[in-house]
Amino acid sequence: MTDPSDRAALFALLDFHVEAGVDLALDDTPRDRFADETARKSARAEAARAEPAREGDGASERAPRRAPGGTPASSVPARPGLSPAAAFAGDAAQDARERARNAASLEELEGIVKGFEGCALKVTAKQVAFADGVPGARVMLVGEAPGAEEDRIGKPFMGRSGQLLDRMLAAIGLDRTGVYIANIVPWRPPGNRTPTPQEVAICRPFIERQIELAAPDILICLGGPAAQALLGVKEGITKTRGRWFTYQAGGREIRALATLHPAYLLRQPLNKRYAWRDFRALRKALDEAV
Repeated sequence: MTDPSDRAALFALLDFHVEAGVDLALDDTPRDRFADETARKSARAEAARAEPAREGDGASERAPRRAPGGTPASSVPARPGLSPAAAFAGDAAQDARERARNAASLEELEGIVKGFEGCALKVTAKQVAFADGVPGARVMLVGEAPGAEEDRIGKPFMGRSGQLLDRMLAAIGLDRTGVYIANIVPWRPPGNRTPTPQEVAICRPFIERQIELAAPDILICLGGPAAQALLGVKEGITKTRGRWFTYQAGGREIRALATLHPAYLLRQPLNKRYAWRDFRALRKALDEAV
């Protein structure tokens, strides 16, 4: 019989991994899963050569993989210098751009995002975490991607980093009733990993249209990925933070400030002093614009 103390320790360890975003059980010994996939593809190819498809045989008639918008991926013209994955991501981004352009309101845009099938993250995420706060607020904060708690609730910044963000806002006299919050990617990446450049490119039209419709006076980019995606900077966030930029939203210019992500501050608490300087700069900008 299992010792109760051991059982409690096992459950505590499991809770820790769930909170950290672990959602996939691995084997005790390392496995080369790329090699496994290669072997499966080879086996399928051998089976296809050994047993030619019979006309009218439903088992051999597979529906082709489709690009965004319903076009079979096999019929998408090849592009010189681009891999199939890159070409597919480009088509998905273009589809997202066309859909986002047609959104006349934030509510309509949220519905479009929920119905979008061009990003694979939608398959692994529980739901979309579109936004929180008040649309039309003077300040809009944009982070990277939802975590486990955000994926469960369906709103950005609901976990520990969100609690820290709330305290940071309160320190300058703000709360969620006076700001609007979103992420550059609205679906949680598996295991809380960083979104890939392709995933960011696919989702960028949605966040760009979201900023345009929200029409804030000031845009705050929380972390390097948000600053790089929206402001076009190449440097890391430690060199970018504290600097003011101009963000173009349609025909409108918005002041933008890059700062450290709350999740980073939880890992590096000594750097909170830099974030405090940035939030004081935000408070000053708000006061001067009154």
